Order: sequence, then structure tokens, then C-alpha cells
Amino acid sequence: MRPYAFLLYPFAVLYNLITKVRNWFFDLGWLERTKSPLKSILVGNLSIGGTGKTPMVEYLISKVKSRQKTATLSRGYGRKTSGFLKAKRGVLPSDIGDEPYQIFSKFGKEISVFVGEKRVEALNSIALNFPENELVILDDAFQHRYVQVDSTILLTTFDQPFYSDFLLPMGRLRESRRGAQRADLIVVTKCPLGILESEKIEMIKKIRKYNKVAPILSSTIGYGQPYPIGKESTFSQQVILLSGIANDEQLKKYVSANFNLLETLKYPDHHEYSLSDFDKIKDIYDTYSERSPIIITTEKDAVKVKSSSPSGFLEEIPIFVLPIQVVFSQEDERFMESFIDQVILQKK
Repeated sequence: MRPYAFLLYPFAVLYNLITKVRNWFFDLGWLERTKSPLKSILVGNLSIGGTGKTPMVEYLISKVKSRQKTATLSRGYGRKTSGFLKAKRGVLPSDIGDEPYQIFSKFGKEISVFVGEKRVEALNSIALNFPENELVILDDAFQHRYVQVDSTILLTTFDQPFYSDFLLPMGRLRESRRGAQRADLIVVTKCPLGILESEKIEMIKKIRKYNKVAPILSSTIGYGQPYPIGKESTFSQQVILLSGIANDEQLKKYVSANFNLLETLKYPDHHEYSLSDFDKIKDIYDTYSERSPIIITTEKDAVKVKSSSPSGFLEEIPIFVLPIQVVFSQEDERFMESFIDQVILQKK
């Protein structure tokens, strides 16, 4: 929590009252909830960003895409369009948002990717106009309670767990910690490698204060082999890190441990790269030119860099993407597969 956060306490109290009344209205049925017309699983969190929702959605896609016709639905945060849209060839990140574009770039030939602020209307449109879809994965809709889904996965990070956080604007929580009781499964993401069993037990005890029954799993981040987004380039251990994500601490730790990190260019989450940004990137690259460096960036940033960089930029500067994925222990992996089978795929 920020040192001056206590000054924001009155605003957090007001925010808590508003969200509590809203959830109370849903619980009493005074605000209507609509059952999803498709089998559905929701991935969300209690905090604002940085819990690893997109890697979790991609993990689920990889598990179900060959078994059922799958679609994803998200709000499309940061897009310059509005309403219900289906991603198709030629779409840009500004059309559907960063995360949906990343998912479409990786899985667009195997699944359908949709965006829509009004999830109930969007789900009905999918069911009516794209009836081949059997299962929909909703990204970042934990607070969108107008939709009643088949199962809900709540994510929280090891370093910033919801049970140690505070409501906006004091902290990063979108609603009270007690919102965790709505989860059917809780996954603690971004756990360090070699996490002790005692740490897991302590973590579970603290989560159990807010959800007595949901299974609790833990996952780590797995990094793949960097690959170029422009012309084929020679990889180098001399790295400039470029990122515009909510929390880049684990990314920096990994890059520092595995490469020679020369400098870090950190931008806000969902940053729109401008010509001045590309000029700055080139200036920093030129500063280290004698070392023949490369730039490493995230998958999310890569799609925006590729679509908005000036002509010739990707041919002049070697930029590599560092892919990430969710990694479970063997035991938790088996449970996840069973969870998907029983709760999602076999649900009537």
C-alpha cells in the first residue's frame, strides 16, 4: 500500500458502500442475472490488472479447443470501437483491445474471438448468429454479475494476494475481499519456483477466510524461447527490455537472471505506442549499438509494436517476443483437467 494511502480511506469507505449495495442487490435478486445461453467459464479477479488473466484464458483454450468449438468474450478494454464485434482478418488492437488481439493472433484459426461491453447481449448474439460455438470463455468479467456462468475461476497473485490488499483508491481491489466467495476455483498465480509447502498452506489458510469451499491451486509463469517479430535476426544475450503491462516485476527478474539486461523501458498498462516512443526506443538501442543488443518485449506489447511501428522500424531494430504460459504442478494440472471435464465440458 502506498505511504499516503490512508488519506484516501474516506473514498475507499464510500467505494465499499457502493459495491456492497450493488452486490447485495444481485444477491437478493433485485438486479437481474441472466443465464448464459452457452456453456461458460469466467476468468477474473478482485484487483485491477496484473493477475495473469490472459495466460489463464490461453491455457483454457489450449485444453478445450480440440474438444469443443470454443469462443472467447471480453470487453475489449482500451479499444477505439464499441458494441459487439467478432475478430476477423485485418483487425487491429485498436479495434478489439490488446488482449483479445493477442488471443486472436495465436488462436484465431481455431477459435472465435468476440468483444462486447454488454456481456448478456454479446452472449445472446453469439448463440444466435454463431451457433457452432459450444463453449465460451469470458475474460475479466468477475464484477459483471448480470451474467450467470457455469463456473468462475478467480485469480490472485502470490506477491499481491487479494487478502492483503485494500479497496480502491487505497489499494487495488475493485470490490471487497468477500467477493472471493463467489469463486468456484481460486488460482494463486505467479508463484515463485520452488515455493515451499508451508507457504502454500499459509496462503490457503488466509484465502479460506473469504471462501470456505472452492479448491485452491497455485501456478507459476513459464517462459518460452524468444522469437523475432520482424525480420529473422540473430539472438543476443545483450537485452533491452520493453514492456507496457500492469506488473513487470517477474518479467524483469527472469530477464535479469537469464540475459544481460542493459536497460528497461517501462510503459503503463495498455500503452499506445507513439512515434515519439519509437524514437526513444531507437535512441536507447543506438546507445548500446556497439554491444549488438536486441529488444525483448511481451506478447501483448509485440502486437501493438508490430501494428503501430513506423515503416522500416522492425527491419532496422531486432525485437524479440518472450512468450509466457501458465504452469501447474502435476497434481494441480490433473485437477485442472478434471475440473474442465466435469464442470465445463460435461455440463448439460
